[in-house]
Amino acid sequence: MTNYLLAGGGTAGHVNPLLALADLIRREEPDAGIVVLGTREGLEARLVPERGYELVHIERLPFPRRPDLAAVRFPARFARAVAQVRRLIRARDIDVVVGFGGYAAAPAYRAGARERVPVVIHEANAKPGMANRWGARSTPHVAVTFAGTPMPGARVTGMPLRPEITGLDRAALRADARRHFGLDPERRTLLVTGGSLGARALNRGISGSARALADAGVQVLHVWGGLTELEDPRVPGYIVIPYCDRMDLAFAACDLAVSRAGSTTVSELSGLGIPAVLVPYAVGNGEQRFNAAGVVQAGGALLVDDGELTADWVRDELLPLLADDARLEEMSRRARSAGRLDGTERLFDLVREAIGAPGT
Repeated sequence: MTNYLLAGGGTAGHVNPLLALADLIRREEPDAGIVVLGTREGLEARLVPERGYELVHIERLPFPRRPDLAAVRFPARFARAVAQVRRLIRARDIDVVVGFGGYAAAPAYRAGARERVPVVIHEANAKPGMANRWGARSTPHVAVTFAGTPMPGARVTGMPLRPEITGLDRAALRADARRHFGLDPERRTLLVTGGSLGARALNRGISGSARALADAGVQVLHVWGGLTELEDPRVPGYIVIPYCDRMDLAFAACDLAVSRAGSTTVSELSGLGIPAVLVPYAVGNGEQRFNAAGVVQAGGALLVDDGELTADWVRDELLPLLADDARLEEMSRRARSAGRLDGTERLFDLVREAIGAPGT
């Protein structure tokens, strides 16, 4: 029996690939031991137990970025966290540590190295986070989602994705998926989503043209998110929902997506061959623009900034694209060529290699 310690969390971009790998391990090795290391503050605190996995909490330890009191205290706090994980590794007889970035990952990387346990790192974004950049210095087992990610020696595995996405037959489900959301099974459909929190400029930039879209015969499924109060333009055929717990059906329903460029979303859209307009989040370290680069260069998506999402852009760019069957079909083909749906299996292969499993 193999015992796995999976570390990471904070955001969906860290938690979802962790859970995808955990689910595959559970299917392939039903007797495996799986322990997840995370914080009480991140999404893992809810999502991991909901999925049926044990979650061990660790203190949230941001890397200090300025010379203040937190920086002075950080070394001792980090050493205590590493000691805690080392005790966990010994108590659970852990065979491999797999980290996905976030606050829980760095102590796990150091503890694994100190206990001489193989460490595998998966980096979701094309612009790596600090914990993974630091951890990659001490292990040869590094996986990345996007080609060109600046982590020397890394293997491109793609993004670990949920089975409901990797096994999705969009064509077979399209009519039923549209009915699920109260849409016409026969009409051209646009999906708009800014992620779980939403995106103010993206939301208002598209919803402000609801009437023009409807007049052009386009129906819209708009996943508004939770960042701002939902605004429904109340136009027939323009469906606004705050959240969507069936994104597989949303993907099946649409002909084109307008979306933020989070690593998971880009991986899902390109893997499924969904033409997209990607609108990178402008705040932070700019990783979303890098995430989008591969599929945009392949011709499977367009890159548009928040400020470009105007009524003129909808009229001059979006509506002609939605009406062009040949262009949408070509974008779909090019998106699929830039994406992959086997990221979970490829990461698991790397994990098994790291522990020297038979047949790898």
